Amino acid sequence: MTRTLFHGGRVFDGTGSPITQADVVIEDGRIVDVGAGLDGDVGVDASGLTLLPGLFDCHVHVTGSGLDLPTRLEQPFSYQFYAAMANLAATLDCGITTARDAEGADLGVQLALERGLIQGPRLQISISMISQTGGHGDGWRASGNHFLYGLPYPGRPDGIADGPDEVRRKVRELLRAGAEVIKVCTTGGVLSPRDDPRHRQFSPEELAVIVEEAAAQGRAVMAHATSPAGVKNAVRAGARSIEHGTILDDASIEMMVEAGTWLVPTLSAGHSLLAMADQGMRISPNALAKAREMTGVHRESVARAYAAGVKIAMGTDSGVTPHGENLLELRLMHEAGMKPEDVLAAATSSSAGLLGVADDRGTIAPGKRADLVLVDRDPYDLADLKSAIVAVYQDGARVRG
Repeated sequence: MTRTLFHGGRVFDGTGSPITQADVVIEDGRIVDVGAGLDGDVGVDASGLTLLPGLFDCHVHVTGSGLDLPTRLEQPFSYQFYAAMANLAATLDCGITTARDAEGADLGVQLALERGLIQGPRLQISISMISQTGGHGDGWRASGNHFLYGLPYPGRPDGIADGPDEVRRKVRELLRAGAEVIKVCTTGGVLSPRDDPRHRQFSPEELAVIVEEAAAQGRAVMAHATSPAGVKNAVRAGARSIEHGTILDDASIEMMVEAGTWLVPTLSAGHSLLAMADQGMRISPNALAKAREMTGVHRESVARAYAAGVKIAMGTDSGVTPHGENLLELRLMHEAGMKPEDVLAAATSSSAGLLGVADDRGTIAPGKRADLVLVDRDPYDLADLKSAIVAVYQDGARVRG
């Protein structure tokens, strides 16, 4: 096998440890050595560059492309899958080599990636979001119309369910369809027209059944939760991660620390929603009002969770936010008080831990996949890290740059 040597550069290994001068050798898609004075058959001059592990985004919607409902209503059903190809490519351009889809992508999208028909990050899929009637995932409008961002079809079951028996069946349907993680709404949300982000959704009994059924097949649960009541219910039930965590009180933060529950902040969502509104995008006045109310408190919640020791993984809500702007989240996490090295660890080793793939990727270490990002400036400068990306490698193959 050909040994490729990255020499002359610096390495951020993904753990949060200081950046060091080191060579990296890869062979057959894996890292085989990291250190000084190494040799190889083929050389890549990394002088003046820093090598990072391939980045993660733990909350994307690759079949979604914005919030303009009139535009989406005019698009043919199949358009979303072709758009997903462009969205995945834009995500890979950011150095993101692994992602978790939080609703929308089905088994066909995942298989197309695995078999090389399309290019993008490896994708862990949830397929559909489980929501109660009248909850965050219910597309009913006061006009009587019913609009869902993800229209159900044989590979993507409808996510609405009520009561322990229905939610049990819904989890089983999603697992049958190929879901690798189960997503559930435990509160209302910003974009949903008829609920409040501060109110809890699903009873503790319903959530316990969802987690139980997922665990029976070795799957974790990710919980959309924007307020303390929903966060606490999700943590008690055994959810692996809290998505958004917009409003966190001391008790919910303490519960997350004790349970080892991850937080995926998605600070980009509110930030980008307000920016898009300022640029003239048509957004529901109700959603816009909720976004304006929540954005400031969201950053404060993330700051307090970080200070308390909550495990944090990187996620953006891309699809709600524009694809290809994923690394904005790194800057926003830093502005919320996270140290740059901890931000980068959240986007690498911590995210790998959340997704259950830490033995395979997330750090630059022997035995790990050769997913690498080369940047031409100090990676702790998070203001616009994407502009510093020189090349992206996936399994040792150069896929960007």
